[in-house]
Amino acid sequence: MTISSSLAAGVSGLNANAQRLASISDNIANSATMGYKRVETDFHAMVLESGNASRFNAGGVRSSTARLIDERGQLQTTQNATDIAMNGRGFMPVTRQAALTQQGELPLSLMTTGSFRPDDSGILTDPVGNVLLGWPARQDGSFPSFPRDSTDGLEPINIFHNQYSANPTTEMTMHVNLPSDDSAPGASGDPYDITLEYFGNLGQKESLNVVFTPTVGGAAPSNQWTMQVTDSASGGAVIAEYTLDFNTGNPGGGTMTSVTTVTGNAYDPATGTVDLTAGGGTIALNIGELNDNSAITQLDSVFAPSSLAKNGTSVGTLLGVEIDAGGIVSAVYDSGFTRSIYQVPIIDVANPNGLKSGDGQTYSVTGESGDMFLWDAGEGPVGETVGYTREASTTDVANELTTLIQTQRAYSSNAKIIQTVDEMLQETTNLKR
Repeated sequence: MTISSSLAAGVSGLNANAQRLASISDNIANSATMGYKRVETDFHAMVLESGNASRFNAGGVRSSTARLIDERGQLQTTQNATDIAMNGRGFMPVTRQAALTQQGELPLSLMTTGSFRPDDSGILTDPVGNVLLGWPARQDGSFPSFPRDSTDGLEPINIFHNQYSANPTTEMTMHVNLPSDDSAPGASGDPYDITLEYFGNLGQKESLNVVFTPTVGGAAPSNQWTMQVTDSASGGAVIAEYTLDFNTGNPGGGTMTSVTTVTGNAYDPATGTVDLTAGGGTIALNIGELNDNSAITQLDSVFAPSSLAKNGTSVGTLLGVEIDAGGIVSAVYDSGFTRSIYQVPIIDVANPNGLKSGDGQTYSVTGESGDMFLWDAGEGPVGETVGYTREASTTDVANELTTLIQTQRAYSSNAKIIQTVDEMLQETTNLKR
């Protein structure tokens, strides 16, 4: 029995070291595979109870293999904006390109890094057919609320839906100086006007015409002006009118003391803005806060603008997409603006090493991994997303080669055990001769 157990132990040693050799081979073969997670083989002793303290039976060894998915490889920069890696814990959601033609819910896989580029339909896909998933943004670039414990709402990221985009004006700033002498007795009362260009909902150029008319005082300067706004997109109609009063005292001479609404939306003293209902939508026009020297002023000088600004641009053609640290995929246009189009959530599980490995450095959720939860990148326990970056393999070639030598020697030693046992059994057989 003891000799037989020695033979069995030697055979188990051969099997265990052959298993380790397989994991070492896989690690070395994938030492240059981006996102590869190395496999580790451990040995565990097996003990056989003989029932007799004076006799020992060799139990041998068994092996177990685990992929260390929670290990992170070194981040390496690239030239592709949609080469994406995780800087920390978590996984990006992907699905198979072949599944896009199927009905029903898309199968979910997880990745820590990927090299995505648009296919012929504009869907971000990597070279082995993994499609990046994300939550779509609203037209204004904001995101609705999506479930955090399921894949509901996730869809393939398609950048061709955003080839052209209008960027309408929603905010404008207009600070001017009004000549104080024009509200004095005997002044002509002639108005001043200024034209402000803006971009409409279709990217077309429109304009607001703002006319300032002084109220000429009788016995003393009135220090009051009327501001009337007309809109080209509304057929030149008056869309708002306000009465502006100015301070003549010290301190604060020349600053606005009040803004009274004649027509249109009311002035907001907290922000210094009036919301103009133009033909292309609502534009928040900033005329400055009360008692502010940088707002509309009435000073003894000429009529002149001190600050004119607006957001919005003409229609832009898509140049490409980028992803930021928060997982926001933004379309970049040649007119100089960017717009959020998708958000890539980051999936976390309690036990990453319990995930099931698939082809192309993908993983799927199992009972051993625990339930998944979708986080915004950079929040909670998950890391940030990094564009222009890939995650390198976690294989340490030098360490694998060292282990390879040890495994070879151990395999040879176990083979020697079998050879020795065979010789001993031969000797036993020869006793009958």
